[in-house]
Amino acid sequence: MGILNVKSVNQRVVEFEYAVRGALAIRAEQLSNQLKTKSDTLPFKNIVNCNIGNPQQLGQQPITFYRQVASLVEYPDLFNDANIEYTSKIYPSDVIARAKELIEAAGGSVGAYSHSQGIPLIRQRVAEFISKRDGYPADPESIFLTSGASPGVQTVLQTIIANPNVGIMIPIPQYPLYTASISLFNGLPVPYYLDESEDWSMSKEELKRAIHEMKKSNPDVDVRALCVINPGNPTGQCLSFDTMKTIIEFCHEENLVLLADEVYQANAYTHELPFHSFKQVLKTMGPKYDTTELISFHSISKGMIGECGRRGGYFECVNIDPQVKELFYKIASVSLCPPVQGQVMVELMINPPKKGDPSYNLYAKEQHDIYDSLKRRAVKLAAAFNMLEGVTCNAAQGAMYLFPQITLSNTAIQAAKSKNMAPDAFYCMELLNATGVCCVPGSGFGQKPKSWHFRSTFLPPENQMEDFIKSIKVFHEKFIETYRD
Repeated sequence: MGILNVKSVNQRVVEFEYAVRGALAIRAEQLSNQLKTKSDTLPFKNIVNCNIGNPQQLGQQPITFYRQVASLVEYPDLFNDANIEYTSKIYPSDVIARAKELIEAAGGSVGAYSHSQGIPLIRQRVAEFISKRDGYPADPESIFLTSGASPGVQTVLQTIIANPNVGIMIPIPQYPLYTASISLFNGLPVPYYLDESEDWSMSKEELKRAIHEMKKSNPDVDVRALCVINPGNPTGQCLSFDTMKTIIEFCHEENLVLLADEVYQANAYTHELPFHSFKQVLKTMGPKYDTTELISFHSISKGMIGECGRRGGYFECVNIDPQVKELFYKIASVSLCPPVQGQVMVELMINPPKKGDPSYNLYAKEQHDIYDSLKRRAVKLAAAFNMLEGVTCNAAQGAMYLFPQITLSNTAIQAAKSKNMAPDAFYCMELLNATGVCCVPGSGFGQKPKSWHFRSTFLPPENQMEDFIKSIKVFHEKFIETYRD
């Protein structure tokens, strides 16, 4: 046996799970390969990857302004005297000006390493965006550009989890990044439940129950942080301003760092529950909370931008010890720098064309078209799920997902058990094999005992939504009849 095997390596790596890229995603890849070589052997023509929020994979078109600037910073020869006349005919003047500015900020080439914390100009622009969004100043030195929000979350958790007794409060259901990272860094998850009967809301009472029960069962636990995802993933809820205040009060009372995952901040769909950042809410609460520690995360992967593969994001530190920020910088420096093209896309996301700019009208139209389409698709798919026997689904107030609950018969549960699968994982695998639709079972996100769910994006193209819904409906009816008690 070689030196490296599954028994000799770090068992934390062996044990942690990441459901959105788990068994169902692997099976979907196998089926995709089968379609390429033996398409007539399957009852569907393509795989619909609803397991992950990857908009452009499902046909969402890139925003023209973003891609135009990205193309110019990638190939600056288009600025040469021999080419500039032609370039000026196909690129608007504001695109050319922005690309030149960003190339200069990157030190002359986006192929060069940047500052480990991120290009200073872009961090300054992020600070300006946050200040305008919240009405309170932001410090560029407290902002870290990252290769997506996930590495930022991992950097922070890796630093917070000093020993195996450190607890991190996480929502249930939650995005598997959190359980995977806490397991990998040898910490303790402290789960609190979202209330499905109240549109997946949070309450201070449930947070208190969770932390007190953990401390009662494990007196050595040192709960240090509370993770909140707003808008929610996988549940799609948006928190009210007042609820956010009670969460901050709880963190203050329990002496917790608040970790605010706000990557879906552009995906809030109701006028009643607009997006508010936790920083904005915190700053309205007065001097009593001036020392409350907050780290918030954002990304280029979601919203209307959907540039997942470029890997860009940032986190902002509020009331964090300067020496701890130095440790974040030390971790960042190990990887030298975040991808510079990802940093460029962060700048474009938070500093888009303004009214009067040559690119503004097209930019605004593309943004509004994508946003309005997402709202329509969310409503349509939720309504379709609610028409299925034994399925209930809350509306999506935000984000890109629905998380319907499904009632499964004892026969289906026993069939799942015979295959050593969770019942909702069995349902999702049967759905995939029959239709090519890849979802994620609720057991991959966590859920209340003896309840079953699955998560689906509502990202399939709007002109394909009817066929998508029909294929799920036909499968579901057959599944229910096959496994009816």
